[in-house]
Amino acid sequence: MPYFKPFKVIIVGFDGVLGSVLAGALDLFSFTGVSWQRFLDEEVEPRFSVQIASLGGADIRCSNRLIMRAHCDIQEVTECDLLLIPTIGDSIDKVLSQNSELIPHIKRLANTKADIASNCSGAFFLAKAGLLDGKVATTHWGYASKFKADFPLVDLQENQFVTQSKNHSKSQPKSDSAHQSGNIFCAAGGSAFYDLGLLLIERYCGREISTQVAKTQIIDSKRGNQNSYTNVTLHKPHSDQLVKQVQEFIEENFKQSIQVSGLAAMVNITPRTLNRRFQSCVAMRPIEYIQAVRIEQAKRLLELGDVTIKSLAERVGYDDISSFTRLFKRATELTPKEYQDKFSRLAI
Repeated sequence: MPYFKPFKVIIVGFDGVLGSVLAGALDLFSFTGVSWQRFLDEEVEPRFSVQIASLGGADIRCSNRLIMRAHCDIQEVTECDLLLIPTIGDSIDKVLSQNSELIPHIKRLANTKADIASNCSGAFFLAKAGLLDGKVATTHWGYASKFKADFPLVDLQENQFVTQSKNHSKSQPKSDSAHQSGNIFCAAGGSAFYDLGLLLIERYCGREISTQVAKTQIIDSKRGNQNSYTNVTLHKPHSDQLVKQVQEFIEENFKQSIQVSGLAAMVNITPRTLNRRFQSCVAMRPIEYIQAVRIEQAKRLLELGDVTIKSLAERVGYDDISSFTRLFKRATELTPKEYQDKFSRLAI
């Protein structure tokens, strides 16, 4: 059997980290080249050497109050293949403030050949370090508004599960490496670290190994994007009372035929002005918001289970079933039937 030198993975540990992601990432990489081989009674060959690093090597108090022991001091880490920032489980601002001394070390390691990756709100650490300015990134859809407000220079792709952008480090990638070093990866919320992990495992070890991990860990590796998980009611963190009035009218009357001209007349402004103010506040036009509210309600009805597609379309304000189905799939990347199969309480 060939010998593979394990790739070095450093997972950053800090007080307030989400314990399930910290431990889950440790397991996912540690058992690559192990679980599949055990199942087939083959020789075990770990593909990654994984360590949790904290400031001073101190114990880590996770957000669920679990205490985890670090393997090493991040100040003593001089190089690695992959630096992974897990999810922030406590208040983001509090955790960033209390762990500000991590930022120079994240910057330092980003300036080497290392790939950098974050999960969910861990992207706030990368943005705080200035590593995402002018680059695409993602985070949990629930933190998107805060992220955009805190870091306007980042191209946040909030609907994506995983993003990748080039880190312009001073070091050049190794010519004999199977991957191109120095990239920054971000994954969306919660368990999206599985998607991120499989992508990185494929990057370092190839598709076959990544597929083995997905099979042994029973991971659905084709989830698409975050659109089927988002909630349109989060589009209200603004102070424009006129826009809020229109939003609330739409949410209460989405089953009816609604025209943008009628909405504008209702609040005594022109349709053009209404479009502009909507775009400014919720990053979509009124017609798009009407569609989003209807799709959101359709998702809720599908989750409850017993509903036909024809009756569903009518219940959310659409006479044309094909038009509704097309809009639903564009919004969620799933057909109504696929969404129902995935999220229906009756299917659980």
